[in-house]
Amino acid sequence: MATKKTHLTPSANGTQPPRHLETKLQAAADKTRKRAAVRGAKTPKATTPKQTTVTETAPAKATAKPKAKKLSALDAAAKVLAETGQAMTCAALIEAMAAKGYWTSPGGKTPSATLYSAILKELKTKGAKARFKKTDRGQFAHT
Repeated sequence: MATKKTHLTPSANGTQPPRHLETKLQAAADKTRKRAAVRGAKTPKATTPKQTTVTETAPAKATAKPKAKKLSALDAAAKVLAETGQAMTCAALIEAMAAKGYWTSPGGKTPSATLYSAILKELKTKGAKARFKKTDRGQFAHT
């Protein structure tokens, strides 16, 4: 009693896929061809498992210079206060930071209120190690 053996294409790891997978692969390829025909595209050939090849990529350019990191509003405010040496309100800080080019508002409606809140948060969380100190109502100085 002789049985007919079918030969399958070896997969990438060298083993042969089971018979039921071959029919699933063929059905998926047929479905893809039908979709492509409906769209008017060229019909792709039947898919068979292929060996993958590794291609080498070009090395990264070593001449790229790291970009200067933009200052945050808090960092820019600390820098302005350190340079001026006097207490300022948050509105005055925002204007000075924009004039010196350290930081500009990305389009917020109340950047001075946001800065005020951030300074108070730093004062609360860092305590004596904070970069700011509150000198008067609404005014801050550099420590």
